[in-house]
Amino acid sequence: MAETVRQIDYFYIEVSNKVGEGAKILQTLKDAGVNLLAFSGFPSGRRAQLDFFPADPSVFRQLAKTHRWKLVGPKRGFLVQGDDRVGAVADLLAKLADAKISVIAIDAVSVDNRYGALCWVSPRDVKKAATLLGVGQ
Repeated sequence: MAETVRQIDYFYIEVSNKVGEGAKILQTLKDAGVNLLAFSGFPSGRRAQLDFFPADPSVFRQLAKTHRWKLVGPKRGFLVQGDDRVGAVADLLAKLADAKISVIAIDAVSVDNRYGALCWVSPRDVKKAATLLGVGQ
């Protein structure tokens, strides 16, 4: 099966870098029935940044508003999925680098012979990356 690339909205919030903060937010999303295509969290000093890639951005935004989360976004990222193979992510990054597209961050995982990657590029490069990766074709 060929790779699929989707350009998707993501949002982030910053929370205290304390045990259980991410779990509380994710439980709130679960309780409200909000489905995430992807999630990434990482520390940033005394804070932590939580990135959410919701299946339905409008539902996610409404929940964030209800809970008064200081939401940033939407911003655009890419979700890449395909059959796992040696060098899948290396090839993706090389393709972007060859086109002089700045990758801000990437997360990747392989499960049951499939892989997925979240790719954040510089805002000025989103349109160029979408064209290069064949989004919408």
